[in-house]
Amino acid sequence: MASQKHLDLLSSGKTLWNKWRRASADVQALEPDLHGADLHGVDLHGFNFHGADLTEANLQEADLREADLREADLRNANLRSADLSDANLLKAHIQWADLRGANLCRTNLKEADLSKADLRGADLDGAILGKAKIDEVKTSELSR
Repeated sequence: MASQKHLDLLSSGKTLWNKWRRASADVQALEPDLHGADLHGVDLHGFNFHGADLTEANLQEADLREADLREADLRNANLRSADLSDANLLKAHIQWADLRGANLCRTNLKEADLSKADLRGADLDGAILGKAKIDEVKTSELSR
């Protein structure tokens, strides 16, 4: 279950959220717990989610353009029709995630684990997939 404190901080806006993340960057215990959070359609453009727990989060239609999702845990997350263009998902854990219809243009997916993710209809134009793990990914209707 997501931390209410972290949800409240997130709703206060990008400036305060990213300031808090920078101030506590070296404290592992302060990695955001957004497990199962309902962020459907939320504007998260440019937010810092480095190392955040977003497992089972509902990020359907969320604006995650240019978001820092390095090493974030997005297992079983709903990212359907989310805009992740220009986002950084380096070494992110995206297993079993629903990315149907997502915009992944120019997204950094280097060393990300996309095992068993659903990428049907996703736009991967210009995405960086170097060393990404793509075991059993659903890709029919995949556009590049």
